Amino acid sequence: MTAEITVPQFPESVTEGTILTWHKQPGEKVARGELLAEVETDKIVFEVPAPDDGVLTEITIPVGTTVKSGELIGRLDKSAKAASSAPRPAAAPAERASDGAVAEPGMQPAPPTPLAMPAAKQLMEEHGLDARKIPGSGKGGRILKEDVLKQLDMAEAAPASAQPKAVPASRAPAATPAAAPSQAKARVVTKGKRPERRVPMTRLRKRIAERLVEAQQTAAILTTFNEVNMQPVMELRARHRERFEKEYGVRLGFMSFFVKAAVEALKHFPELNASIDRDDVVYHGFYDIGIAVSSPRGLVVPVLRDADRLTMAETEAGIRDFGERAQNAQLTLEEITGGTFTITNGGVFGSLMSTPILNPPQSAILGMHKIQERPVAEGGQVVVRPMMYLALSYDHRLVDGREAVQCLVMIKELLEDPTRLLLEV
Repeated sequence: MTAEITVPQFPESVTEGTILTWHKQPGEKVARGELLAEVETDKIVFEVPAPDDGVLTEITIPVGTTVKSGELIGRLDKSAKAASSAPRPAAAPAERASDGAVAEPGMQPAPPTPLAMPAAKQLMEEHGLDARKIPGSGKGGRILKEDVLKQLDMAEAAPASAQPKAVPASRAPAATPAAAPSQAKARVVTKGKRPERRVPMTRLRKRIAERLVEAQQTAAILTTFNEVNMQPVMELRARHRERFEKEYGVRLGFMSFFVKAAVEALKHFPELNASIDRDDVVYHGFYDIGIAVSSPRGLVVPVLRDADRLTMAETEAGIRDFGERAQNAQLTLEEITGGTFTITNGGVFGSLMSTPILNPPQSAILGMHKIQERPVAEGGQVVVRPMMYLALSYDHRLVDGREAVQCLVMIKELLEDPTRLLLEV
């Protein structure tokens, strides 16, 4: 009896996706609910589970192909059993993970293939790299996109005679049909000693580009800057960090202070927690704070719902959870949709100052930056303090400069006297 494998039902806001990875190949035995494939959309990656126990008999849609909700992508034979005498298909290295299968009699068990992030898998497929030869720097030895890029750079730097010859797409092994389209799309162009690599943009990267251009074209973006003395927050963290972590099981970071300060400031300046809908201004009576998070697929902005009702510990736990699941492409569509205000932290990458771009249709975004010791004047004397530049970009169609400046000043003052966050004054 045959079972059809179909694309999951997309939400209304998602129209189509792209087959990102096949985790199984024809002839392999699968269990009900086991991950078969991943479909990338412009928002998140959807998993395709096995509809029943059986053997994967056919892949009708290969990697790199555009699909829609409910579309047939493969077939599963529920009555068949994996033939132990049949040769195991040579799946693409990036798609093979250690699944605990027992080696056939008389054969040496193959070493387990390290787990890899979706973006890393796709890159390895495009260049035919063996995951077992790439050291992973991610959590638990996971292979990240950066690890694959480093391997490619090392290969390009090696003498030409030492590099393996590329296999033409037309002569690729028949056992890896899922990887062929992706490999065909990637083009390596060499001009003397100046190689170039052309890889199609992912759906997420395309969507990011569209939204950034949309923000620049539709909003009147202006940015106001200020700087904050982080010493009071740093001293407060140092005094209570150990007890906080012991009590709540989560690290006390800086982000929860910024979330609390931003929410308090937004209560006083509602224009910055609003949005424009055609000819109407929508003032939101809640505070859903988006936290920009870097992931292997690109920038995503999961949302802390009702941030004004969260404790510091709940805020820190939520942000940590978002960060971990963003690395594994496990964020849900609901978690990255909406938001009334966004906070982005370029300081974790060393940025000293930048002008963040609005996250439409929001009217404002707060940019955090690197904490750096600088000389400042206090009480007529020059002292050294850990300072951070803050940037608040806002939509001038809705927010006047006075409100934006005063909102940022309030955030600064709350951070320089964090006890006010507890007293809400």
